[in-house]
Amino acid sequence: MRRLMLIGGLAALTLSGCAAGPNYKEPPAIAHAGGDFVSAAGAGATNLAPPDDWWRLYHDPVLSDLIQRALLANTDLRQAEANLSRARASLNETRAAALPTTNGSGGASYGRSLSADDSAATSAAVHAALAGVPGANPSVFGPTSAQAGWVYQAGFDMNYEVDLFGRVRRSIEAARADAKSVEAARDAVRITVASDVARAYLDGCAYAEELTVAQRNLDLSRSDYELTRQEVNAGTLSALEAARAETLVEQAKAAIPVLEGQRRANLYALAALLGLAPKDAPEQAFRCTAAPKLAEPIPAGDGTELLLRRPDVREAERTLAAETARIGVAVASLYPTVSLGGSISTAAPQGANLLSNTYVSYGVGPLISWNFPNILVARARIREARATASAALASFDGTMLTALKEAEQALVTYGAELAHNAALTRARDASQTAYTLVQQRYRAGTISQLDLLSAEQTLIQAEQALAQSDQALSEDQVAVFKALGGGWNTAPPPAS
Repeated sequence: MRRLMLIGGLAALTLSGCAAGPNYKEPPAIAHAGGDFVSAAGAGATNLAPPDDWWRLYHDPVLSDLIQRALLANTDLRQAEANLSRARASLNETRAAALPTTNGSGGASYGRSLSADDSAATSAAVHAALAGVPGANPSVFGPTSAQAGWVYQAGFDMNYEVDLFGRVRRSIEAARADAKSVEAARDAVRITVASDVARAYLDGCAYAEELTVAQRNLDLSRSDYELTRQEVNAGTLSALEAARAETLVEQAKAAIPVLEGQRRANLYALAALLGLAPKDAPEQAFRCTAAPKLAEPIPAGDGTELLLRRPDVREAERTLAAETARIGVAVASLYPTVSLGGSISTAAPQGANLLSNTYVSYGVGPLISWNFPNILVARARIREARATASAALASFDGTMLTALKEAEQALVTYGAELAHNAALTRARDASQTAYTLVQQRYRAGTISQLDLLSAEQTLIQAEQALAQSDQALSEDQVAVFKALGGGWNTAPPPAS
């Protein structure tokens, strides 16, 4: 018997160092993920790592201040922080399963209980009285006296699960990975908030710049219209030319209210990102009249740095780690659960006697439970856990590919817009030169008023197209920085 107990004890000690299920190994990165981006050259990007506070590359203190304010007060970030606090609390709860559970109790009650002396005396009297009565059975008579008083009770129970098969350890491992996954999701929200604020601010500045262009075009159209009217009054031009000039005036005028509305709506969107009501929208953003531009090429880094920096990749990896740990939790359910328990209790008629050996009772021993009849359920849960982990692995691989794809797409789109913007700049400059020459010739009387209006319309269209391209270029820049995954590492915690 002692030999069996010794063998069982050694087996328990051996198993206590093991944990059911596979040990997690971080999957390798996607092959050929390293190296420079394919589209970096076309976008004029460098292989330097982008800074965490990439918005400071614009050298605009208003933009930097707005992003810092948003990282402190944005409602989506506050929600993400709350989710992270909940995940960490759940981790602490899971960790507590590795500790013994205890239960203490105590109380006092008042009631009537049998007095031993009275019971003995009463029983003797009954026996004596009925000794000579034929057929009488004095034992059917119970005690005829009882006494009232207080009874004091106290107890303490303890139970500890011996984690022989690693169920608790795997549960803690999964909860820890879940908390890290939620933390990565919070960091991804930070990136989104920073990029959305930058986009809203730059768009607002771009709309102001487009308004300036629209107002200049309107002034130019009005000037040419007044000149045309003078020619009509002098009889040198017909009313047709005047109508054409007036058409250009009205077209230029029609663009202004649309741009003003878009700028105001964009300001309200910026206020929401800052956690403000529309009426409290930041006026310093509304005072911006031209979008700030990058003074240097975009630092893009390479693919390996991207995968290490992107929070969504880290979130997917931690999710995979959690699901792998849950395979061990499911496997552990195949084996019995061993718990060590103990209890101590006491009850005495006086509180001072609660610790007396006469009234104290205790018990210590192991408790083994095993859901043997439901072994098929346990095996089904193992298959379910393995399938979930396989899906998490596929999601991790897909997230890495998506990160690389988004970075390349953002860079190639930005590079294309750079070339587009440069061509539009040359077209605007050429249109301005042509319009100046046409004005001179018109005043000299060598060309018609129709030629002047045509040159003017060409210049207006060129300026408008360039202003819209400037806005698209700013948006593409922000999209590149967002795809590169910066902006979360130095963010302050949001206000509660």
